[in-house]
Amino acid sequence: MKTYIEIALLLVSIFLIVSVILQSKGAGLGGLTGVDTGGVFTARRGLEKVLFRLTILFSALFFLLAIVALILSR
Repeated sequence: MKTYIEIALLLVSIFLIVSVILQSKGAGLGGLTGVDTGGVFTARRGLEKVLFRLTILFSALFFLLAIVALILSR
């Protein structure tokens, strides 16, 4: 069981890193097309909104798995 939790933690951390990198300024989806994305407070639409929600999901899952791994390590 502990091995499965550690593998899941590793995979979730990789997905979390990738989703954060895709959201970073200049490397995001808007920066790939060369179009000015506007100000800091722009509305998230389409794929950016999905990516934002996936980042929240991956971070919550990461913390949950980290707590479970800590409990199982005792």
